Amino acid sequence: MDKVAVLKDKGNAALAANKIVDAINHYSEAINLDPSNAVLYSNRSAAYAKSNQYDLALQDAEKAVEIKPDWSKAYSRKGTALAYLGRTDDAIATYEKGLEIDPTNSQVQEGLKEVKAQKEKSSKSFPNPFSGADVIPKLRADPRTRAYLDDPDYLALLAQLQMNPQSLGSKLQDPRVLTTLSVLIGIDAGADEPMDTEPVYTPPPKKEQPKPEPKKEPEPELPENKRLAKGEKDQGNAAYKKKDFANAIVHYSKAIEHDPTDITFYNNLAAVYFEQKEYEACIKECEKGIEIGRENRADFKLIAKSFMRIGNAYRKLRDFKNAKMFYEKSMSEHRTPEIKTLLSEVEKLLREEEQKSYINPELAEKEKELGNEYFKKGDYATAVKHYSEAIRRNPEDAKIYSNRAACYTKLAAFDLGLKDCDKCTELDPKFIKGWIRKGHILQGMQQSSKAITAFQKALEVDPNNAEALAGYRACTIENSNLDGDPEKIRQRAMADPEVQAILRDPAMRMILEQMQNDPRALQDHLKNPDIAAKIQKLLESGLIAIR
Repeated sequence: MDKVAVLKDKGNAALAANKIVDAINHYSEAINLDPSNAVLYSNRSAAYAKSNQYDLALQDAEKAVEIKPDWSKAYSRKGTALAYLGRTDDAIATYEKGLEIDPTNSQVQEGLKEVKAQKEKSSKSFPNPFSGADVIPKLRADPRTRAYLDDPDYLALLAQLQMNPQSLGSKLQDPRVLTTLSVLIGIDAGADEPMDTEPVYTPPPKKEQPKPEPKKEPEPELPENKRLAKGEKDQGNAAYKKKDFANAIVHYSKAIEHDPTDITFYNNLAAVYFEQKEYEACIKECEKGIEIGRENRADFKLIAKSFMRIGNAYRKLRDFKNAKMFYEKSMSEHRTPEIKTLLSEVEKLLREEEQKSYINPELAEKEKELGNEYFKKGDYATAVKHYSEAIRRNPEDAKIYSNRAACYTKLAAFDLGLKDCDKCTELDPKFIKGWIRKGHILQGMQQSSKAITAFQKALEVDPNNAEALAGYRACTIENSNLDGDPEKIRQRAMADPEVQAILRDPAMRMILEQMQNDPRALQDHLKNPDIAAKIQKLLESGLIAIR
């Protein structure tokens, strides 16, 4: 047990130093040694909560309660995890249970107070700035919106916002909406309030002390042939920089004549041929260089460079298989980020070439027909195989994705069906069946807000489509009613991972609180597209409302 205490202390120290991963590891190791220690589970729950892993925090807190049901701190941990998961009522019940055990525990008291305050705030709603008897007079009096009132389309838009303020987020692309909002809540959107600033003292620049010039080390004496080769290489480099490739070739060739044992000269000559798009000559010089380098024990980095240049030449020749082979040889000599990137790129090109060579619309049509036959027979798994083969043969046909989505729906693989619907509508936004199928899948996944959007897209293609109209009406009723039970609305909304992520975001929580206290803040926040999208998501979920 001494080792358990040591590990617990290490975990506590790591947690205090904000080294969350280390803390979790120490607590986990201690739990393996002493699995009936409620304190260890409680501490690890705190670490998980600090790293935003609230599901794991809840599991550990529940384990602590199970081991030691008369310990109020375990209930505090559980209440905290439940609160972060958005399960407010469960959190309140947990804190109250903790107070039954220890009515004087300030930590539990404070937690209960915070969760009740959070619940009270979330139950409130924002006032609807578009409603009221003074809306039309205000808009008529302001020169920015006076002319709008003569437009029947604008009046219809205004009536829609008055009846359904939750649609505000979807109307923000219309610049008249923001102008109207600024007039109604008394903000001049064009006025920027100057910021008060204090003059900043700038110290005079320090005079730089002249740095002593480093003493040049005397260059070692070179044999005559190497000295002449170096001189030719330097002249070749100068010509190469000027793109005088003809003279660069002359000088590098002379360098090789003076010293045929240096791989660098062959690499430089190959670089010139590469720039001249003489890729075969480039490959030949690199191969010579590699052979010379091996014989003279050249630096492995230089040999890797030769292999990489051969790979580059083959890539230019669109011989991707050889390019891949030589990139791999280069990587075996010296692994660098550059060669890893080149290898990944050429592997992607190879895959694309293979896919293109496999495409055959005629065979795709045959596979699609086979899929249709098996679908009619109720053999959905086999139908999926044929549709998948049809997609590989013709990946640009939106209808095949729609057909496969129908199979996935029958097999209750809604996530895969939804993915196919997204691809289908991406390829052909006017293909109404893709939008309708997506709406039904989302409806089955109990994501009625997203389903409404899909059915709306379908109705944009064909406003009289009976299936799209029926789906839209069903989802609208489900989304607005839910038997009028706020708890059902909250439970459904909190089941959406996107809503959970928005509510966990500290910045969004601060924005919502600010909007609650000052409705005029809505104008500024809606200018940010990301924030506007998140607010629209919360409106659609029913967690917040504008009245």
